[in-house]
Amino acid sequence: MKLAETVTFGGTGYDRAAHLRGNTDDQRPNAQAIVLWRGKPLIHDDALVRLSLDHPVCEGAQAELFLGLPDDAPLFAVDISHWQPESVDSDAFDSFLDTTEQTHPALPDDHVFAELRGIMTRLSALDAELAAAARAVLGWHKTHRFCSKCGHESEATQSGWQRTCPACGGHHFPRTDPVVIMLITSGNKVLLGRSPGWPEGMYSLLAGFIEPGETVEAAVRREVFEEAGVKVGAVSYLASQPWAFPSSLMIGCRGEALSEEITIDPQEIEDAIWISREELAIAFRGEHRMLKPARKGAIAQFLMANWLADQLD
Repeated sequence: MKLAETVTFGGTGYDRAAHLRGNTDDQRPNAQAIVLWRGKPLIHDDALVRLSLDHPVCEGAQAELFLGLPDDAPLFAVDISHWQPESVDSDAFDSFLDTTEQTHPALPDDHVFAELRGIMTRLSALDAELAAAARAVLGWHKTHRFCSKCGHESEATQSGWQRTCPACGGHHFPRTDPVVIMLITSGNKVLLGRSPGWPEGMYSLLAGFIEPGETVEAAVRREVFEEAGVKVGAVSYLASQPWAFPSSLMIGCRGEALSEEITIDPQEIEDAIWISREELAIAFRGEHRMLKPARKGAIAQFLMANWLADQLD
């Protein structure tokens, strides 16, 4: 797929400068930082805010990550989740999409912390990729503080790209969970499903985690059959997307359905339907009687849009 790397969060090929990880002497001079609070990046005018590492906002950061040399200059990501805004809507963090924004007293009011899923299509391709990498790795540090070998608390090393146990010497690396997401077609129709708790009218492509010892193709066939009872024949790769919510790699594939009979597993999904190309186009325009437009920025929308435009090959 020629357009594969134009998906959100990927394709810029910025210099991650892995050779400088752990070499603080070459990282610190003239370095800047992007800032995250509870996974939300700090933005201004639809761009990541870059602060000096010694800016008051960065003081006491819980974690620090060397992102590389995206603009030929050192850039870090810092986590200031320890900071407490004056008021926080705790219920919003459990919602499908947190629309609240927070401001820091040391910054102008138009500098806000915003949910990445809500702003991902407004950021530049580079800023989106930087934010995704920072969110995924900083989130990993929060949930993997202890050594899986001996249980001792580990320490961040290699400029944030590794954790090392001081007790047993074990090395641990940021995890990425592979997920297949499938554009399953039958002639002029595509298979869509919805999970419980999704907003009314929201349907998307079926998706699921790849299991140990399983190929991508096998995972596509298994997940579609488990969720919708549809058998799949030929499978081909289309595109991938890093999805930092919290740490997945979405592997977009196309599959040819061998039947159209649907038998859903209610433990997996709430509903599954076949939608014609014409109906999907109406949904994309926001004019469908039942379906809401696909969420921009997600690989599901990317794959469906390119299927509608006959741009998958």
